[in-house]
Amino acid sequence: MKKLINAPDDVIKEALTGMELAHSDILKVHRDPNFITRSSKTRKGKVAVISGGGSGHEPLHGGFVGLGMLDAACPGAVFTSPTPDQMEEATKAVDGGAGVLHIVKNYSGDVMNFEMAADLCGEAGITVESVIIDDDVAVKDSLYTEGRRGVGCTVIAEKIAGAAAERGDDLKKTAEFCRRVNEVGRSMGMALTSCTVPSAGKPTFEIGADEIEMGVGIHGEPGRERMKQKTAHEYIQMMGEAVVSDIPYKKGDELIVLLNGMGGTPLIELYLLYNEFEQFCKAKGLKIVRRLVGNYITSLEMQGFSISAVKADEKLLALWDAPVHTAGLRWGI
Repeated sequence: MKKLINAPDDVIKEALTGMELAHSDILKVHRDPNFITRSSKTRKGKVAVISGGGSGHEPLHGGFVGLGMLDAACPGAVFTSPTPDQMEEATKAVDGGAGVLHIVKNYSGDVMNFEMAADLCGEAGITVESVIIDDDVAVKDSLYTEGRRGVGCTVIAEKIAGAAAERGDDLKKTAEFCRRVNEVGRSMGMALTSCTVPSAGKPTFEIGADEIEMGVGIHGEPGRERMKQKTAHEYIQMMGEAVVSDIPYKKGDELIVLLNGMGGTPLIELYLLYNEFEQFCKAKGLKIVRRLVGNYITSLEMQGFSISAVKADEKLLALWDAPVHTAGLRWGI
């Protein structure tokens, strides 16, 4: 294993310290338990938006804490759900009196621990609403999950819900926008190579030099099929079809698209893939009206990418375009 670390047990602690030093104008790291909040307190009367999950997917979620997006994020150990006490303390820290929205990726540990935290916060008099993101079309069930996994559309849901809360929408309306993104959003990923968890010290899965995993999960979970390498054009045709046919999207639909790197794929290849996907959508009569290309929900150093698409409307686009100032996303200010 080759990693730029000091010791496997210190990775999260040292990374959080570095993150706080690098972005002290945006966020603050809290210890025992670990959670990240904005550097400024939640505006009184504003709905707070929180998400979280295992570390190793950066910039998700801590990189999206800031104006117009998350109020707090809970980082677990690498590929491990954060604990209920992290979520409870984060919720109490950012509650502005208007309720708190928990955005939860559909992994069994995340769902269970966020439910426990919501119950504890409810006993403390804080109103909590939860939205589960399950956008991955690759498989119905997988390791760690009952039902579809929550992947790339989580980024879009956090942006949309965060903007709604920022402009003053109440908890019910903020949650409705978040659920809307999940209803009309779909994703799928693939991998050329495995990730390596620092504490494990070896690749999560073995894959041949000429093989790829189609439909891989963000923890290296098996996907739909192990197959021989193909061209970027062929990958986009397979994954694009799986994503746009699931709801399905119809000719004339407008899309917000995230073409996401898994952490080990150079940007030149991601842009090449985005060109292929834009051509794919044009051939289908679909119009991409907003897009992100880059590393937003990663799997350590895994080589590969994922596609996420959300059917847009005027309300969702207005929230997408609203100002955001986080370590991972910044525009409009």
